[in-house]
Amino acid sequence: MKRFLFLSAMMLMIGVTVAQPPQRRAEQQAQQQAQQRNASSAMSMRAQISFPTAVEMPEEVVWRRDIYREISLEDDANGGLYYPVEPQGRQLNLFTYIFKLALNGYIPVYEYPTDGSDVFSDATKVNMKTILDNYHIFYEEKDGRIKVDNSDIPSAMVKKYYLKESAYYDQANSSLHVKVQALCPIMMDEFGGEATQYPLFWVKYSELEPYLNRQTVMASSMNNAATVSMDDFFTLNMYRGKIYKTNNAQGKTLLQLCDGDETKVAAEQKRIEAELAGFKKTIFGDPAKRDSLDSVAAQKDTKAGKKVKAAKNKPTTTKGVKVAKQKSPKAEKTSSNSGARVSVRRQRH
Repeated sequence: MKRFLFLSAMMLMIGVTVAQPPQRRAEQQAQQQAQQRNASSAMSMRAQISFPTAVEMPEEVVWRRDIYREISLEDDANGGLYYPVEPQGRQLNLFTYIFKLALNGYIPVYEYPTDGSDVFSDATKVNMKTILDNYHIFYEEKDGRIKVDNSDIPSAMVKKYYLKESAYYDQANSSLHVKVQALCPIMMDEFGGEATQYPLFWVKYSELEPYLNRQTVMASSMNNAATVSMDDFFTLNMYRGKIYKTNNAQGKTLLQLCDGDETKVAAEQKRIEAELAGFKKTIFGDPAKRDSLDSVAAQKDTKAGKKVKAAKNKPTTTKGVKVAKQKSPKAEKTSSNSGARVSVRRQRH
């Protein structure tokens, strides 16, 4: 009996040992398939929203001007980027959308250094947990995942953006483009009267752009049905903002270059805007000069036409005989009564 029980136990152990490797293999295969499904779903999502919607700036251009603007969401032209302050269904404002994309790892964010420069590299990437800790944004962490409630996202405090754009001349098709390069949300702390600005991080627009097609923004306060995608809003340069910096050898802002004089800053901003408008206007040459040349050519053509017309109407002589113009029958009848005249008419062949 004991021997039988021993043999049964041995057979059971052998059966378990034999069955264990296939079970492990099945578990491993199931795990691999789950990973593949997750990867494919992420790729399919990226593929669905990642299609070219704007002209990419060539690496080599003959003319380029990098400009930094401060975009205020209190300006009516930019107000659509601020509302709704808290998500309403699938409708999000710009900062909430950027925040969720960065928190879920869809887009990277880059540090905003104290000098205000922008460098987009692996060394300047910032972990979102660091952003949350630095600016005291409440979050919960579970199983390695960070969760932030919509009410804890400080979208109401983000009332400004720094925006970097590049105006460049594309010699391939002889056209001038203005391309948004990066965005930096600015959190405003209005406690104590005067607001303090806290630039949070830089976002590279080319990495954000594929997702902006999924969100719309109001294009007019007068017509609430007029909406465009967030990407069109930036691609069509529908935003409005004052220039606070241009790329220069010293790396200074306009306020630093003007020694803190607001009047000089305003004048410099107008000068730069006029410079850009002037370049765009004269990209194919000075229209005033071109119009003057066209008018001179037109005057020459008019004078030449008058000379030709006068030459055709001028009477000519052949062998001392005067050639008269062809007259109407009534004129001929009148002339015949007045006296005999010699009339030589050109014969048609």
